Amino acid sequence: MRKILVTGSVGQIGSELLIALRKDYGNENVIGVWNRTKPSEELSNGPMVNIDVRDKDALEKVILEKDVGQIYHLVSILSATGEKKPNLAWELNVGSLKNVLDLAVKHNLERVFWPSSIAVFGPTTPKENTPQRTVLEPTTIYGVTKLVGEGLCNYYFHKYGLDVRSLRYPGLISWKTPPGGGTTDYAVAIFYEGLRKGEYAFFVSEETRLPMMYMNDAINGTINLMKAKKEDITIRTSYNHSAISFSAKELELEVKKHLPDIKISYIPDERQKIADSWPSSIDDSTARKDWNWCHEYDLKKMTTEMISNIKDKFDMK
Repeated sequence: MRKILVTGSVGQIGSELLIALRKDYGNENVIGVWNRTKPSEELSNGPMVNIDVRDKDALEKVILEKDVGQIYHLVSILSATGEKKPNLAWELNVGSLKNVLDLAVKHNLERVFWPSSIAVFGPTTPKENTPQRTVLEPTTIYGVTKLVGEGLCNYYFHKYGLDVRSLRYPGLISWKTPPGGGTTDYAVAIFYEGLRKGEYAFFVSEETRLPMMYMNDAINGTINLMKAKKEDITIRTSYNHSAISFSAKELELEVKKHLPDIKISYIPDERQKIADSWPSSIDDSTARKDWNWCHEYDLKKMTTEMISNIKDKFDMK
């Protein structure tokens, strides 16, 4: 088989997706790309290459030398970090995607995956059960780059026939990697801080409700989308992808079932405005119809797994 390339392979999504793909397709058939952050020992058990994906020539060299047939392009500057570095967010989020799409067409790649986000929505988007096709007026540079990316994916499919697929990820929750600069990071940080320090200060209000997903579901959804038959894919911008929605207060109460002595406070900062611009729930019925998307984790099951795994990770038992 032609090889699979995963950019951003040491990030929150990439580090888990890389392992899952290697289990499915064989260790030597899935190549991770990293740049500044060195890969862990686990990731280094398979092939890894160190390049900057903004360097189109370097990326092309890897595609040719490794006989790459599919790319999962995960490199991205997230929402909160993007507001501090908007030029870098544009350069990395849009520029590197354009490189991948151009090279995919040039070298006849079989398939490309690229993640979009609920950040493409904005204050004018319907808040409840946000439809697949709706108003897209993002108010963050991260959201703008994701909206442009969706347009590029759609264009390259219709213009060149490139089989590019995408998901609008909600907030993703994982015990394997710490928060990485996203507005939904409080749903991860509460577990790390709560177990380490016995307290946590939310940077959003207790009423804030956003779509969330446990990482296991996100990884399974991504791989299943890429395995789906081409003729079943009806969305070439990006599929709404959802699992659960809960408020910060509901998360607090669920965590307290496991950590009854945790001290919680709410100190909203600049990320509150970003959170307020996003939907509280997502209609992903198109994904469920087209390629049988189905999530496994609810708030209760996710919370139990997060606490158990972080305790094991840091030997807290």
